[in-house]
Formats: sequence, structure tokens, C-alpha cells
Amino acid sequence: MRRKLTITVDEQVYAGLHRVIGRRRISGFIESLVKPHVVREDLAQAYRQMAQDEDREAEALAWVEAAVEDVADEPR
Repeated sequence: MRRKLTITVDEQVYAGLHRVIGRRRISGFIESLVKPHVVREDLAQAYRQMAQDEDREAEALAWVEAAVEDVADEPR
């Protein structure tokens, strides 16, 4: 559900938002900046979901193994 919010900003900020972001995109822009700071996801649940993605896990394992081989050949 979407909710309307009224905020007050400096005149220069207002003009810059209209000029750089565009009239109909300001709400989405502000939400994308604010959301990570105020909406906390359940990280444990997110990690469980990622671990269930077998293709992603196989790709991650291949990447890690390749990186280990690269490092193993470097002089110490």
C-alpha cells in the first residue's frame, strides 16, 4: 500500500530534484535512498532463500574455487 507524505525541503533542493530527477520520478528516487535505512529485512531468512538457489550456489562455488587457485600460485 502506498501512503502520501508531505515533506519540506530547501528551495534549491526542490529545484534540483525537478531538474535532475524529473517531476514524476522524485518519490521513487527519495524512496530508494531512504528505504535501506528504515526497512530492515530478515537477513537470516534472506540467506536461507539464497542458499536454496542451487544455480546461484554452484556459480558462487565455482567463483571461489577459481579465486583460491589464483591466490595459491602467488609467491609469499
